[in-house]
Amino acid sequence: MSIASVKSYLKEFGVENRIIEAPVSSATVELAAQAFNCEPMRIAKSITFDAEGRYLLIVAAGDAKINNQKFKSHFGTKPKMLGFSDVETIIGHAVGGVCPFAVNPGVDIYLDESLKRFETVFPACGSGNSAIELTINELEQYSQSLGWVDVCKGWDE
Repeated sequence: MSIASVKSYLKEFGVENRIIEAPVSSATVELAAQAFNCEPMRIAKSITFDAEGRYLLIVAAGDAKINNQKFKSHFGTKPKMLGFSDVETIIGHAVGGVCPFAVNPGVDIYLDESLKRFETVFPACGSGNSAIELTINELEQYSQSLGWVDVCKGWDE
C-alpha cells in the first residue's frame, strides 16, 4: 500500500485533501517535525509489534517510548517490534510511512494516552514524506482504533 491507498481511505471521511506531502523526508520523528513545522512530540508515530501472532499498531506521541511493563500488563506479552522487512508485508505500509489508515486486515490499532495532551497531531499517510494534521477526535475516528492504551513512558515525566 502507499499514500494512494491512504488517500482513498481518507476520502471516505472527506479529508483526503488535507494530506500534506513535503518535498523532503518525514520518515523519522525529527524529520517529520521539521517538514511539517511542529514540535517533535506532536508527531503521531506508529509503532508495530508482534504480540505472539497478534499484530499491533500503537500510535504514540513523538516523545513517548514503549514501557515494557505497561505493554506486558495490557497485552499479556512482552513487546516485540516487527522486523524492518516484515512491516510492509504485515501492516501494509513501509517503514517511514507507517500510519493507522488503510492498514492490512488483522492489524489491531490502538492510540496511546501520550497523544491526549495535544489539540492536533500529525500522523504519517503511507509514504516517507506525508502527514495529515488531525484533532485527537479525528484521529480516533479515522484510525478506527480499538481504543486508548497507556503503554508509553518518557512523555509525562
